[in-house]
Amino acid sequence: MSKSSPRQASVGLALAGGGPLGAIYEIGALCALEEALPGFKFTECQGYIGVSAGGFIAAGLANGLSPRQLCAAFIENTAPAPDRFDPALLLRPAWGEYRRRLAKLPGLLGRALWQVAVEGRSALGALERLGPALPTGLLSGEPIAEQLRAQFSLPGRTDDFRQLKSRLVLVATDLDSGQAMPFGMPGHDHVPISRAVQASAALPGLFPPVRIDGRFYVDGALKKTLHASVLLAHKPELLICLNPLVPYRADVGEEIPPLVDAGLPVVLSQTFRSLIHSRLELGMKGYARSHPETDILLFEPDPRDAELYMANTFSYSQRRRLAEHAYQQTRAILRRQFASLQPRLAGHGLTLDESVLFDASRQLLADKPPERTAAQRTADAMKQLDAALTRLESRMA
Repeated sequence: MSKSSPRQASVGLALAGGGPLGAIYEIGALCALEEALPGFKFTECQGYIGVSAGGFIAAGLANGLSPRQLCAAFIENTAPAPDRFDPALLLRPAWGEYRRRLAKLPGLLGRALWQVAVEGRSALGALERLGPALPTGLLSGEPIAEQLRAQFSLPGRTDDFRQLKSRLVLVATDLDSGQAMPFGMPGHDHVPISRAVQASAALPGLFPPVRIDGRFYVDGALKKTLHASVLLAHKPELLICLNPLVPYRADVGEEIPPLVDAGLPVVLSQTFRSLIHSRLELGMKGYARSHPETDILLFEPDPRDAELYMANTFSYSQRRRLAEHAYQQTRAILRRQFASLQPRLAGHGLTLDESVLFDASRQLLADKPPERTAAQRTADAMKQLDAALTRLESRMA
C-alpha cells in the first residue's frame, strides 16, 4: 500500500511595497519560489495582504493570475490586452489635481498680497498661504485603477473583495487620522479592489491621496512595512513574506566608493530603506512572539546586492534584466538555505525540488522578447478601442 502524500498546510502571503522596482522584484522572486515548490500555487493561498506595490501583485494573485502570468503582463508585455501593463500608465500627469489647485491660486494670492501691503506681514509669511495651491501629487493613479478594473472584469475574475475565493487585504493609510485601513476586511470590503490598490500605492508627493467614502487615503507603508498581523490573526500554518527594499551593506574591507559620492538620491534611498527595514525587523520579531503557531518565512534581496540597490526604483527600462536578477538571486538564496528550509517546509507538506534549484540552465525570461504578430497587434488595438468606447459611453450616460 502506497504512503499518501502529506497534507499541504494553509499558506498566507504578505507582500511589502517598493514602487515599480518592488513589483519587479516580487514577480521574479515569486516565479522562482513557485517553480521550486512542486505542487504549490501562489494563486491558491489561504489569504493575501499587500501594501503599496505589493497590493498590485497580491490583487492579481488573488484573482488567479499566476506569477508567470504577472511576469508576461508586467515584465515582458506579451500578455493580451487588457492584462498587458503599459508602463506609461504610471507617468500620466495628475491634470485634474493641477486644475483644482490652480483654481485656488487667485484667491490665495490676493490674500497674501493684502497681508503684505495692508497688514504689514513679511513676504515669506504671506507666501505660506499659497501652500494649498500646490498639487498633492504629480502623477495620476486613475489610469492604473482603470486598467485593473478592466483586468478584473474578465470572466473568472472580480473587482469585488467579497467574491474572491481567498481573503485579500490591501492596506492604505487614512491621511486625516494616520490610521491603517485594511480594505478587504469585513466592513471595508465594499470598496472595489482596483480602487483599494490605487489608495494603497498613493505615495505622498508622487500620487494624490485617493478619496474613498469621504476620506482620503495614501500609501499603506506609512504605518508598517508588511501589516502581516492582519493575516496572522487567521492563524495560517505558514506565512511567506516578501520585502523588496533593504539598505545596502558593504562588507568590511570591501573597496567601494562611499554612497555619499552618488549624491542626494542615493543618500535618501539608503535613509528610507534603513528606516523601513529596521521597522520590519522589529515587526518580524513581534510576529514570532505573538503568533508562535505560524511558521514565518521572509525573503528579501541580499543587502550586498549593489545591482538591485542602485537600480532606479521607478525605472521600467531595465525591468527585464532586474526581474531575471531577482529570479536568479532568489534561486541562489534557496540553494544556500536548502538544508534549513527543507525540513521546515516538509512540516507543511511542501518540498524544495533540488533538480530545479540546481539546474543552472533555468531562466525566467527568454534572451529576446518574442515579436508580436501583426494580427496580435491589431487585435490588441481593437480591444483597447472597445474599452475606451465603453468608458466613454459610461461617462456620457
